[in-house]
Amino acid sequence: MFSSVRTFFQTLHRTTLKVSDWLTQGFRIGLVLAVLAYGVGMVWFIYFADRVAITDHTVLVLDLKGALVEESPGGLRDKVLGELQGESTDSVRLRDLQMALALAEKDKRIDQVLLKLDDFKGAGLASLREAAGAIEKFKTSGKPVLAWSAGYDQRQYYLAAHASQVAVHPMGTVFIEGFGRQRNYYKEALDKLGIQANLIRVGQYKSAGEPFILSQPSAQALKAEAHVYDALWKLYTDGIEQARKLPPGSVAQHIDSLPGALQAVQGDAGQLVKDWKWVDQLQTLESLRQTLMDTVGKDEGGKTFRQVGFKDYLQAQFKPVKGEHIAVIVAQGEIGDGRAPAGKIGGLSTSDLIRTATEDEDVKAIVLRVNSPGGSAFGSELIRDQLRIARDKGKPVVVSMGDVAASGGYWIAMAADQVWADAATITGSIGVFAMLPTGEGLMRKLGVNTGGYRTTWLAGAYDPRTALNPRLQALVQSGVEHIYADFIGKAAQARKLEVAQVDELAQGRIWTGAQAQGHRLVDQVGSFNDAVQAARQLAGKSAGKSAGTEVPLPIRYWGPKISKVQGWVQRYLMQGAAQIGWGVGSSELTPFTGLPGVNTVLAEDFIWLKGLLDQAQAYTAVTHCLCQITP
Repeated sequence: MFSSVRTFFQTLHRTTLKVSDWLTQGFRIGLVLAVLAYGVGMVWFIYFADRVAITDHTVLVLDLKGALVEESPGGLRDKVLGELQGESTDSVRLRDLQMALALAEKDKRIDQVLLKLDDFKGAGLASLREAAGAIEKFKTSGKPVLAWSAGYDQRQYYLAAHASQVAVHPMGTVFIEGFGRQRNYYKEALDKLGIQANLIRVGQYKSAGEPFILSQPSAQALKAEAHVYDALWKLYTDGIEQARKLPPGSVAQHIDSLPGALQAVQGDAGQLVKDWKWVDQLQTLESLRQTLMDTVGKDEGGKTFRQVGFKDYLQAQFKPVKGEHIAVIVAQGEIGDGRAPAGKIGGLSTSDLIRTATEDEDVKAIVLRVNSPGGSAFGSELIRDQLRIARDKGKPVVVSMGDVAASGGYWIAMAADQVWADAATITGSIGVFAMLPTGEGLMRKLGVNTGGYRTTWLAGAYDPRTALNPRLQALVQSGVEHIYADFIGKAAQARKLEVAQVDELAQGRIWTGAQAQGHRLVDQVGSFNDAVQAARQLAGKSAGKSAGTEVPLPIRYWGPKISKVQGWVQRYLMQGAAQIGWGVGSSELTPFTGLPGVNTVLAEDFIWLKGLLDQAQAYTAVTHCLCQITP
């Protein structure tokens, strides 16, 4: 009996081992098949999934979400963290908008464009003018552009005004308020806390640090801002009035008459802007959808009109640039010393891009697109010097200024063969400052004293807990004055002006692009495309022959290389982060609570100040204008 039992269990054990082996082998095979399937699926997705079929009578939908930028800001880490914290990372690259319209203009499958602006966060006036120019160019094809929004702010409306037809929801309106800004001034608050800002600067108009040393704007700051704001406001209103065929000066007149005019239509703001001919029709989104279905036909599902989003459209049309070309390098954001992700400028990273473009035999000229309020003087000089090297090696360099190219943003433009700016560009602000906040008064109030042994006076000379050492102040003042002298000297040499002339135009004062041209601080007023054409002419050759005609040199944007696999990973990490972060609020982590608008301004001011103090040296000279003036 026991023998039979033993035999039974031995047989069962051997059978179990065989089953286990089968399961293990099956698991291995399944795992291999799963990995292969995943790999094949990824390859298919990367190379085929994004391709969309575009049929005749299609509407190109420009659903603009986020800000209009030269380069999408931040690296993958920043974008994922932003999504996890519930912060929108949407943006629209200006060049993508321009390219989509340029391709659609000649594409017989595209009947018209729908410009949707509900989630559009705008840009500076120079970028809006560039985008509006692309819309106007598209309209020369005879194809209409229809703009719609639930309601327009003045940045959204500047683009909408250039459409063939402008529609707004019956409960919406157009809100044009004019230009201007109110800044916080912290002197009295800092005095109460016992903190001294200790601003050291050269240039009577260099007002970037004034909020920390004054209780109200200086006369020089008001004078400079009025000169620029008035010029920008005229450019804005002229652009709207010309696009909408309105009488000159009518926008300002309507704003002046607003209270009484709104009462006359019983508070119906939508009807009022229609009466003023700012919009053509009051229409719901559902009504608009039905109108387009009747015009171009329904999609395959039969529930909406035949359409393609502009990002999908660009993906389907994309063709890489090969052979000889113009290299376009984007310098957007604040300027730091080292390396920076897209949307910011690093002295090392941006100069490396310029160097590699210089060494590439297929690059026949370089266009530097600048949209920067400045930052590190050292980082700015690294970039300027690399552009000088490019010119010395025979590569023509053209600078195209965007919304703002001031202070350090102007510094990096000084090595160019030609400098182009939009009439609405903010530039100049040639000046230098340093700030060394100290809290000796605060320490006294807290009853905290500081002391210790140092071998020289310079060891720990800048200590925020103690009053500013007069010798250190003199040292920093000398350094700031030297950098300012270097700044205006380089500007005088680049612009072929006397140093005294540049000094008079400098002093930290800002100018519009049109004003800067009048003072010979830039060469030409024109668009990015004008700057590219100038680079082609300087390059002195075409890309080749096609059907007996010369083909102009194409442009290629130079930046960090992102493979299709990286793009796929980024997209799906972003989507995953968005899902994980859904419903996760950030209000508990926000240092300021209460009024959102006030909080944002306070946060921006002190984040900027913290960034200044986080420099490698607390007393680093800064060429920054804090002059991002947006409509």
